[in-house]
Amino acid sequence: MRGRCALVCGAATLLAACSFAPPYSVPKSAAAPDQYREIADWKHAQPSDQAPKGDWWTMYSDPQLNALETRAADANQNLKAAFARLQQARADTRIARADLFPSIDAKAYAERARVSPNSPQYIQGKPTQGNDFDVEADLSYEIDLWGRVRNQVASARANSQASAADLGALQLSIQAEVATDYFGLRSYDTQAELLDKTTDDYQKALDLTQTLFDNGAAALSDVEQAKTQLFTAQTQAADTRLLRAQLEHGIAVLVGENPSTFQLPLNSLPQEASPPGVDPGMPSALLERRPDVAEAERRVAAANAQIGVARAAYFPQFTLVGGGGFNSVSSTNWLSAPSQFWSLGPQMTLPIFEGGRLVAQTERAKAAYSEQVAAYRNTVLTAYQEVEDNLAALRQLEKEANTEAQAVEASGIALAKSQDRYVEGLVTYLEVATTETTALQAQLSRINIQTRRLDASVMLIKALGGGWNDGSVRTGKNE
Repeated sequence: MRGRCALVCGAATLLAACSFAPPYSVPKSAAAPDQYREIADWKHAQPSDQAPKGDWWTMYSDPQLNALETRAADANQNLKAAFARLQQARADTRIARADLFPSIDAKAYAERARVSPNSPQYIQGKPTQGNDFDVEADLSYEIDLWGRVRNQVASARANSQASAADLGALQLSIQAEVATDYFGLRSYDTQAELLDKTTDDYQKALDLTQTLFDNGAAALSDVEQAKTQLFTAQTQAADTRLLRAQLEHGIAVLVGENPSTFQLPLNSLPQEASPPGVDPGMPSALLERRPDVAEAERRVAAANAQIGVARAAYFPQFTLVGGGGFNSVSSTNWLSAPSQFWSLGPQMTLPIFEGGRLVAQTERAKAAYSEQVAAYRNTVLTAYQEVEDNLAALRQLEKEANTEAQAVEASGIALAKSQDRYVEGLVTYLEVATTETTALQAQLSRINIQTRRLDASVMLIKALGGGWNDGSVRTGKNE
């Protein structure tokens, strides 16, 4: 007898452990290279290179940026929506897990009713009116022999983990957007400051040219050329302030503020401002540091579990059902022992003909898995591309910054010489105007390259995963 019991228990255990989901492993993607291609022969400007960790934006040592990042983390509405989606996904996991346990419902009622003497239910000689008092509980429990419920739970859990990684990806994206918008704002402040100084210089040049013209030492065309330069510079200054205002409004939305009341003080970039050193680490570690890669991989796991759910539908579904309670026609003996009733027994349902529905559901689950695998592999390739792009940008922009600094210096010398020659009457104002335009464009280009370098460093940190870590994504915390 004991042997039979052990055999039955062992068989039940084996059946309970059955699952039709394919064994899961992370899909293979392109092999990680030994090093990033664009990092060859490139050295960081600072010797204290470090991998970004935690609040990575503090590497820029800018208190105003730190304050904006904190406000965005607390008040950004897109982040709040993503967190709400994560809470929904975690609730979905708990909903799916509930099917692993019995479902018990209770009900009670008391009624008085009359039966028609002409109805089939009426029994001759019995009264047509009577009472019915009932209190009962119903039990239903699916015996998960084929792993349908467990795979449904596994799929929901993987989707919940994907939502957690998705929240991390969005948070990192918003952090990067705040930083790049902030550096863009400071760039416009620097350009506006330069253009204001330029318009002052152009006004002085116009006054000088007008004096020379009044004394017969300059042509009218020189005066008009000086006016053109002045008005053009004023137009550029106004347009720069427009772009700055629009960027400020965008930052307001990122930090959850009303653009009508949000304002950032003017704060130009120091000429020596440069991006901090960032160590990209080894390419093999990249996939563990990117939340979007983790999100894509978890979607693959969820789709894999859904194949098991679809396959289990081919097999019988066993359910244990039961009920019990008290029923009586009189309230005086309603809850007494003789009024008890109960039932308990298994039920089985087996699909016989579904018109190809089960086959189509399985094929759909397999196709959904293939889609997620392709999306994961594409995410991995994109991750390497973004790192390489921004490594290349930092390397080339550093060279551009050096050559543009020389261009600014050379154009300044040329401008001074040209102005002296014009005052001495050796050249026309056209040469001065051309040299001034060249000098201004060189300085604006220097500011633009400086901003692009800062942006590229931010985007490199984002491409490397910022300060994100998988946290509860793999451990399933808070699910």
